[in-house]
Amino acid sequence: MPEVSLKHKIALSLIPRIGDISARKLVSHFGSVEAIFSEPYRNLVRIPGIGSGLAKYICDRSYLKIAEKEEEYVIKHNIRTYFYLDNDYPFRLRQCEDSPVIFYFRGNCDLNSSRILSVIGTRNASSRGRELCNNIIESLAERHPDLIIVSGLAYGIDIAAHKAALANNLQTIAVLGHGFQTIYPSIHRSTAEAMLRKGGLLTDFVSNTLPEKNNFIKRNRIIAGLSDATLVVESGIKGGALITADIANSYNRDVFAVPGRPDDQWSAGCNNLIKKNKAALAESAEDIENIMGWEPEKPAKAVQTALFSEMTETEQKIFNLIYKEGEITIDQICRELDIPISKLSSLLLQMEFRGLVRCCPGNLYRS
Repeated sequence: MPEVSLKHKIALSLIPRIGDISARKLVSHFGSVEAIFSEPYRNLVRIPGIGSGLAKYICDRSYLKIAEKEEEYVIKHNIRTYFYLDNDYPFRLRQCEDSPVIFYFRGNCDLNSSRILSVIGTRNASSRGRELCNNIIESLAERHPDLIIVSGLAYGIDIAAHKAALANNLQTIAVLGHGFQTIYPSIHRSTAEAMLRKGGLLTDFVSNTLPEKNNFIKRNRIIAGLSDATLVVESGIKGGALITADIANSYNRDVFAVPGRPDDQWSAGCNNLIKKNKAALAESAEDIENIMGWEPEKPAKAVQTALFSEMTETEQKIFNLIYKEGEITIDQICRELDIPISKLSSLLLQMEFRGLVRCCPGNLYRS
């Protein structure tokens, strides 16, 4: 098939009432993407399944103008596009019939990497949930340094998974429910920027799309489809994490769930997945490895003393204060050490990525 212009690829995804499955059928019927937009209305209405309403949308050339502007944005910001007919389109997504016909990616990792794991859960993550998430990812990182962690940049388990990956030198990808002109939630912008250097950001929405509820439900299919398996760390009896788990099951992908107490509302969803045989029980990295058949690589020994030797004098003072207090707010650190809040925030973020400190709810820091 001849090379398709980026403008037409983008325009195909913008036509209302045409989903990813129908878009593929249209390309197959007409033989090319360009042919869809050049077909006259009188011919379109005769095609079974299109009808007059959809034919009007297809004949509306305004989508080509919008796509042209989006093409300019993509080129200007060095954004990579993946069209479903491209040779480098991720092979895992290619296996999913409703995967995006086109999506956009900023970052530096291989979307066809040998091991990719999605880690998801509730936005109301408990300290136990965040700790379990960190422990599992830390253990996997020791034995599988090529592993990529995928999540959704949301509050709770999502951001915990991204931060754990970065802290353990793993690449991590956030699948967004909006376009690249927005980062939501904005409080996670610094983590998102760090991911551009160690992983990336991915979306199937054009750049000016705002974060809306339905967008996050839609993007869940990418989180499930991009990975070999999905791990649910904490979830209520309803929620986006369970939707993603169901999608992963429909793709015949492995699903894991961390069990919890029967009376814990944020473990109810995980326990139910396990009880209904929709997920395998995962209490450790080994549980995931055994079912996935991932052979551990020789672990690279992390020498803790090396981390301390790499700290600057200011970082050492921050670490010593946090260690002494056991738990301390960023405002208290600012007052005690007389460090400007802007500089302190940056230092704490870097220390968190290196595993020297942990950020807990309420802007509390622990060593």
